Amino acid sequence: MATFLSLYSGSSGNCAVMGENGRYLCVDMGKSCRAAVRGMEEAGISPDALEGILITHEHSDHVSGLKVFLKRWPLPVYGSEATLAYLADHDMVPPTAQLCVLQQNGQEIAGFEVRSFHTSHDAADCRGYRVGFGSGRTLAMATDLGQVTDEVMEGLSGADLVVLEANYDPVRLKMGPYPYYLKSRIASPRGHLCNRDAGETLAALLRAGCERFALCHLSQENNTPQLALQAATESLLAAGALPGSDGLLQVLSRSKVSPAIQF
Repeated sequence: MATFLSLYSGSSGNCAVMGENGRYLCVDMGKSCRAAVRGMEEAGISPDALEGILITHEHSDHVSGLKVFLKRWPLPVYGSEATLAYLADHDMVPPTAQLCVLQQNGQEIAGFEVRSFHTSHDAADCRGYRVGFGSGRTLAMATDLGQVTDEVMEGLSGADLVVLEANYDPVRLKMGPYPYYLKSRIASPRGHLCNRDAGETLAALLRAGCERFALCHLSQENNTPQLALQAATESLLAAGALPGSDGLLQVLSRSKVSPAIQF
C-alpha cells in the first residue's frame, strides 16, 4: 500500500516522505536536517530507506536543511534545471551533490514514476510533482502556487491522493500585521493559494476522479486549520461529497508529523 507522510508543512518549513514496500522518496527539506531526521524516526522510517529527494523550489522553507542532510546521506536530488542551478550557485548543497534535472514528461526513479509540472510562484522554476507507485496508485502534490493553471489541473487530476496548498484566509491576510508589499506578494498570481481557491480546486478534482485530499503549507499568521478545513469542506459538500467520511480530507500540521495517509 502506498503511503504519504508529512513531517511538517507550513511557511516555516516543509518536508514530506512518500513510498511503499520500504522504499521512499522525500519532497523538500525545509527547517533543518535534524528536524527532518527526527520526523522520519518518529514515523519509523530510516533516512537510509530514501531513494532520492524531490525539490519543488529554492526558497528556504523548502531547502534549508538540505545541505547538511546531503553531507550525511548523499542522495540524488531531483528538480528543474533552474532550481538545481540556483541551489548549486548559492551554496545550498554540497559541491559534490548529485543534482539530477527531472524531465517534465516523466522518468523512473527507483521504481517510482515521477513527473513534474510548473506551478505559478515567484521562484526560479517552481514545480509540483505527480508520482506513480508500483501498486498503480498515484499521488500528486502542488505547494506554493498563486493560481491553479490548466497545467496544474492536468498534473493533479485523477490522482488517488492530492496534496494541495491552502496557505491563507483572505480576511486574515488583509487585516493582519504584514506590510502591504508582502500581502500583495502572497495574494498575487505568483504567490500563494487562498483557502477558497483551494476548496474550489478540490471540488473540481473530486469530479475528475480524485479520491483523497490533504491541505498543506498553511500560514501560521494568515490561516488556521479550522478555516482551511471549513472552506474545503463547504466546496466538497457542494460537489456532493461527504468530507467527514472515509478520511476524504485532512489538514497537515505545520510543526509536527501528521498521521500517515495510506492510499
